Amino acid sequence: MKSSMILGVGHYVPDHVVTNHDLSQLMDTSHDWIVERTGIEERRHVVLGGGDTTASMGYRASLLALKNAGVSAEELDFIIFATLSPDYYFPGPGVQLQEMLAPDHTIGALDIRNQCSGFVYAISVADQFIRTGMYRRILVVGSELHSAGLDMTTRGRNVSVIFGDGAGAVVVGIAEEEGKEEGKEAGGTGLGMSKVLSTHLHSEGRHARELAVISPSTQHWVSHILKENNPNDESYYPYMNGNFVFKHAITRFAEVINEALRANGVSSGDLKLMIPHQANLRISQYIQQKMGLRDEQVYNNIMRYGNTTAASIPIALSEAVAEGRLQRGDLLMLAAFGSGFTWASALIRW
Repeated sequence: MKSSMILGVGHYVPDHVVTNHDLSQLMDTSHDWIVERTGIEERRHVVLGGGDTTASMGYRASLLALKNAGVSAEELDFIIFATLSPDYYFPGPGVQLQEMLAPDHTIGALDIRNQCSGFVYAISVADQFIRTGMYRRILVVGSELHSAGLDMTTRGRNVSVIFGDGAGAVVVGIAEEEGKEEGKEAGGTGLGMSKVLSTHLHSEGRHARELAVISPSTQHWVSHILKENNPNDESYYPYMNGNFVFKHAITRFAEVINEALRANGVSSGDLKLMIPHQANLRISQYIQQKMGLRDEQVYNNIMRYGNTTAASIPIALSEAVAEGRLQRGDLLMLAAFGSGFTWASALIRW
C-alpha cells in the first residue's frame, strides 16, 4: 500500500470583518455574552453581491494550496469538496470548482456532506484513493458561506453569533518512498513527509435533528413553504440544541482522538499540535484539559473567524503552517465533531 502526504495548504477568508459589537446592533446580544459562551470575538462574512460564493472561496483557497504545493490544476486527478452550504441545492460545488480551475481537465469531483467533520472525512477519502494507487494528486477543499442563511435577529442569536464564512484547501499527494518530497520535485515549497498515519470516522444518526437545517426537504419542499407563507417558520434556519451538542462533543472528541493515538501506539504527550474543529473555544479548552495538553499543543483561531464548519480545520492548518508551528517529524492531530452527529480524527506525521 502506498502512503499519502499533504503537499500544500492554503486558505481564504472574506475581507469583511463582523465584530460582536456589530452583531449587537442587529440583535439583543453583547460582546461579553458571546465571548463568555463561545470565545468568538469576530468573524468574516461575505458581502452579498461582492462575488464571494462557496465555490469561489474554495477556488481562491485552492489556488494558494496548489501554489504552495508546486502543482498545477492540470496535474490534479480528483477534487473532494466538503461543505454544508453549497451555492446550489444541486449540483454540488465540486464541479463548479473543476470548471474554475481547469475547464478542459474533466477530472472527477466528489461532494462531502458531513458538515463540521467534512474536511476530516474528505482527507480520509483522499487517503484511501491514494493508498490504493487510484490517484496521485487530490485537491481537498472545505468552504462555507453561512452568513446568508442565518437568522440575524434576537430569535436566532444562539446560533447566528457562532458562524463565519471562509475556505481552506490542501493538496494531497502520493508519497512513494521515505525522504521523497513530491512537492519540492514539482517546484513548490514542499511540506516534508506529512504522512497520513490513520483516519477514524464515526456517526450517530439518531441525533441528526439536534443540529440541523430541516427545510427545504423532500418532506417540506419549496412549494409548501411558499404556499404556507409563514413568517414564523424557522425550519429553514439552523437549529442547535446547544447543551446537548456540547455534552456529546466533548465526549466524542476525546474518544476519537484517543482512538487515533491507540491505533498508532503514541500518547497525547507525543503530539506537537492538535487542530480541533473550531466549534466553540470552550469545547477546545475542555478537551485540552481532559487530554492534558499544553497551550502550545492546541491551535485555536475561532476568536478571529468563528465556526466555519468544514473550512475551520484547513484554515487553521494553513495558518499554523504559515506560522511555522509544524516541523518535519512532528505529530499532528486533526479532530472534529458536528451535525449528524458525525465525528472523526486523522493523525499525521509531518
